[in-house]
Amino acid sequence: MEWSELDLQAALWLIPAERMKMNLPHVVPLAKQALEIFKALQPVTGSGSYVFPGRTSSRPMSDNSVNAALRYLGFDRETVTGHGFRATARTIPDEVLGFRVDLIEHQLAHAVRDTNGRVYNRTSFY
Repeated sequence: MEWSELDLQAALWLIPAERMKMNLPHVVPLAKQALEIFKALQPVTGSGSYVFPGRTSSRPMSDNSVNAALRYLGFDRETVTGHGFRATARTIPDEVLGFRVDLIEHQLAHAVRDTNGRVYNRTSFY
């Protein structure tokens, strides 16, 4: 994630089409808690391009860094992976919190299927 993608005033993360699998831009509304975290990070990493830089400021943090942090915290590979958080973000809002599945799928940038087909679905949820 790059700082240029964050609009902290509007509380939005604006992901350009070229970074998305479906080659469509994706807009993620940011919760106030996320905004607080980004604002706290800005003095630390805001002078570089990336919100979460890697070992050098010219590259972003890798997936391996996230997984290494999880191992450091005591989680084994069978219990949790960084990518596994996507499955959690899909399951808990549906099964525990009762959110609409189409909203969850849209937030995860999955193709939102509806009765008319996705070609007619141009809804933005922000």
